[in-house]
Amino acid sequence: MDILKILSRSTKHVNKSTREKDASSVKLPSAGNSSNPQLYHDAVPNSRGMKRKRDAEQDDENSREPVEEAVNFFATKSSAPKSSSQHSAEQSMKAQEKDSTATPANLLDEEECRQLLRSHRLKVTLLPPSNTTAKKVKKSKKNKTTTKPKTKDEYTQVYPQPLMTFRDLRTTYGISGRMATNLAEQGYKIPTEVQMGSLPLLLKPEFALGTSSEEAEGAGKGKGLDLLAVAPTGSGKTLAFLIPAVNQIMQRRRTEKDKDEHVLQAVVIAPTKELASQIVNEAKKLSLGTGVKVVGMRKGLKIIGALDVEAGAESSSEDDEEEEEELSKKPVQGVAKADILVTTPGLLLSALSSDVPEKHHPLPTVQTLVLDEADVLLDPLFRDQTLGIWEACTNPDLRVTLWSATMGSNIEALASSTIYSRRTKLGIEEGSRIVRLVVGLKDSAIPNITHRLTYAATEPGKLIALRQLLHPTAKSADGTLSLRPPFLVFTQTIPRAVALHAELLYDIPAEAGGSSRIAVLHSDLSDSARSQVMTRFRNGEIWVLITTDILSRGVDFRGINGVVNYDVPNSGAAYIHRVGRTGRAGRDGGVAVTLYTKEDIPYMKNIANIIAASEKQAGKPASEASMQKWLLDALPKPSKEEKKKLKMYGVEARRGGLGAGKEGKEAKGGKGRMQISTKSGYERKLENNRKGAIQGSRRRKQEFEREDRIEQPAAEDTEWGGIDE
Repeated sequence: MDILKILSRSTKHVNKSTREKDASSVKLPSAGNSSNPQLYHDAVPNSRGMKRKRDAEQDDENSREPVEEAVNFFATKSSAPKSSSQHSAEQSMKAQEKDSTATPANLLDEEECRQLLRSHRLKVTLLPPSNTTAKKVKKSKKNKTTTKPKTKDEYTQVYPQPLMTFRDLRTTYGISGRMATNLAEQGYKIPTEVQMGSLPLLLKPEFALGTSSEEAEGAGKGKGLDLLAVAPTGSGKTLAFLIPAVNQIMQRRRTEKDKDEHVLQAVVIAPTKELASQIVNEAKKLSLGTGVKVVGMRKGLKIIGALDVEAGAESSSEDDEEEEEELSKKPVQGVAKADILVTTPGLLLSALSSDVPEKHHPLPTVQTLVLDEADVLLDPLFRDQTLGIWEACTNPDLRVTLWSATMGSNIEALASSTIYSRRTKLGIEEGSRIVRLVVGLKDSAIPNITHRLTYAATEPGKLIALRQLLHPTAKSADGTLSLRPPFLVFTQTIPRAVALHAELLYDIPAEAGGSSRIAVLHSDLSDSARSQVMTRFRNGEIWVLITTDILSRGVDFRGINGVVNYDVPNSGAAYIHRVGRTGRAGRDGGVAVTLYTKEDIPYMKNIANIIAASEKQAGKPASEASMQKWLLDALPKPSKEEKKKLKMYGVEARRGGLGAGKEGKEAKGGKGRMQISTKSGYERKLENNRKGAIQGSRRRKQEFEREDRIEQPAAEDTEWGGIDE
């Protein structure tokens, strides 16, 4: 008996040709555009509650029976015989195209809209007014607060007309021909779920709501509506709020005599400069040739017209007139007259600041306010700035839209109360109820990427695991999915990002580009440096980009093959936005790797639940899911206090970045335990002693000089012995 056969019995020999074939068949986000950017493709039930037309009954009966076709061997591929599944798919596409040419006189009935929205997992709800919020009742025995269940009348679900193709924007919803041409040139054909549900509501609410306009209580009176949209990352939310904003400005300018005059009518607020710059680029592509001017806010710029409103107010005293003359004589450095202004909250609020504290110049011409990544803008970090801009928009016809992939109930309640209180303050009695649009499962990760949780035990283990991912031959446990560049690496703090970049700087061989293929980006860099890194990464010059959460929201890298969470994110929402940098616009093959250590185990349950929900949405059976029930049950559940501290400061052991915890104290578990370094403890000890000796020498020199000036005895114990590891 051959011993070699016995030892190799359990192994599988794969030919080189088969391996190359399997590698070529793997789909990657960097391979190109997806044919269908939609995330959900559930089958439309035809037999449940569907109203059938008499004229179509005969066609339906004939379509059930297979028709034999003669085989033509000389026919082209397009005329080849088709299977029954292909035939039914073409019939459904033709039906959708036929329905997409619907006119206001030929609306889809409510049942058809309901089935189409359900097939794409769209849910549209009218939020209750602020005065119908649930009341909290305290229990005397347990001293716990309970909330009364809300009635069905408070939350009304509606089924608006869905947008089936981008051609309908021109034929049915009346956008300009130039903007329709711009969309066609950029390759937009099939709308995503959020575009399918939001564009009809924002362009023509009276047509979109149809029979539900009475329930919307005035949403279809031509004044627009306020919208809260919750959709997965990479689902096209930017285009969904830019098309109505540009179209609304063009409709107003058609009635004006001076069409070359630009008046600020729409403001888009984003939390980071990178996201704001991206929105400006997309808006310029969309408004090319339309005459609509889009400007990105820069530091030091003032808004033309904000001071003129107060200067034009009537004043009874001569002193006020003199002040107005002085203001008019002062050169105002203004934004080049814009129709749409894209900004971060801090820049715009500082431009609107006045001499009186807590009072800002108004923006009376703004009629559209867009909050992109609204949950961050209304979080305590940006809340005061965002609400200050909101209050500065004094136009009674202001319409607000809020967009994000994650939106908690507290953010939703804050937005609703702000909208309704503003209406009460301005004396607006009649107004539409706020519409909420949810795509898929609320606050969940996209279902078209692969999630991996890798236990690295310690910090050196995480560094080793990341170095393995840098090799092109690195593969996962199943041997099919591998993380290939380009990809992003997220860390918890800026010092950790800088230290990790220094460690990996020479890991990529010189033949592949060397240190130029890896870069770091964080908020401490200048605007020009950040812009340069972003440009190089988009051009493919950088393969591995190490960054913080500054790039976790909204930034669109369509060719990203994967995301590595070197440090565990601070919350479930942060994880959703981080991994959403891959798998954009329906692209398959993205991989999200999360490295965790022993210190991260208490915070992993929330991430594991998000991964389980994402795999369930993707239709993966329970036997093949990576998050098994026993693992979810074994992970500890963090308390509310621990979640709050994690969200505010991150993991305690890494709060200071290089081994130091909060307030400069050393992390638990020893000095320098959380350092990102491959130096030995002896080398770090010598380096620290050398630095300490230099500091001690300088201190002794300063003390001797001080003694000579004041003629005092020398202080004892001024020697410094260095820093022990």
